[in-house]
Amino acid sequence: MPDLTLLYVVVFFALAFDYINGFHDTANAIATSVSTRALSPQVAVIMAGCLNFIGALYSTGVAKTIGGDIIKSASLVNQQVIIAALFGAIVWNLLTWWFGIPSSSSHALVGGLLGAVITASGIDAINMIGIEKIFLSLVLSPIIAMGSGYLIMIGMLWIFGRFSPHSLNAGFKRMQLLSASLMSFSHGSNDAQKAMGIITLALLSSGHIPTLEVPMWVKLSCAVAMGMGTMVGGWKIIKTMGGRIFKLEPINGFAADLNSAIVIFAATNLHLPVSTTHVVSGSIMGVGSAKRVSAVRWTVAQQMLFAWILTIPFAAVTSGLMYKAITMFI
Repeated sequence: MPDLTLLYVVVFFALAFDYINGFHDTANAIATSVSTRALSPQVAVIMAGCLNFIGALYSTGVAKTIGGDIIKSASLVNQQVIIAALFGAIVWNLLTWWFGIPSSSSHALVGGLLGAVITASGIDAINMIGIEKIFLSLVLSPIIAMGSGYLIMIGMLWIFGRFSPHSLNAGFKRMQLLSASLMSFSHGSNDAQKAMGIITLALLSSGHIPTLEVPMWVKLSCAVAMGMGTMVGGWKIIKTMGGRIFKLEPINGFAADLNSAIVIFAATNLHLPVSTTHVVSGSIMGVGSAKRVSAVRWTVAQQMLFAWILTIPFAAVTSGLMYKAITMFI
């Protein structure tokens, strides 16, 4: 298959990953506001889709981290490697979406890249310093979100605790429009860049661009794919995020979304990829723990943790097998 055709296949798979990432991770942006009935599902997904699109155009720092920090050199990968990596990530995302399990598209993509690159070029092709930085951001971000979510919720209870529950619910239902908007924008600013980084890496490795700078058409196409996917809405995961971890009230939903948006946007500005799913889940657990630790359904959290642990190895093995299959025919 000609190199240019393979590049088109890479772009297709990357945009498909971005689209699936959009509806897989819609819950991150709107689950809390939908579960508290602050927003109707239809309005929420349209708002999230539009703000995901705008957020995706914010910067390209995360894209450069994904495209430049995982492997030592773009010359060590080809289009077959990138196709296999995306395939592994897509399979995991679809599998977890089907069962309504919140999982990390970021972890899946990193796992897919690791599996495909190691299968093709060996472990020496991996940039261990870059991987350590990415892993630290992926692992620490939900822990930070849990701690800061707890503190934000404690502070809000201290400030607003004297108001009646009815007044609080009415006020924070309106405020959730703001927090859900911030969350949607921050989600787009971090997650859409991952597909941008993959396409840019493919363009660099094939000699179509001289440096790891994201072309405008890549930014726009990834932003559109993310926005369209978000508008579809991943309803199965929304139910898990919005109600099964902790029974949310409007003040809790506002605190969780505000906290998540702050953590994700900070990571974006530091050019660090984070799992928005993990950050939002950590925020909800932290906010729930501020009410009382037993209010959080830790059995659901354990199921999610198990899925998170499996994400990277599953995507890595799947992408490695896919690379073997591709090289048999191409």
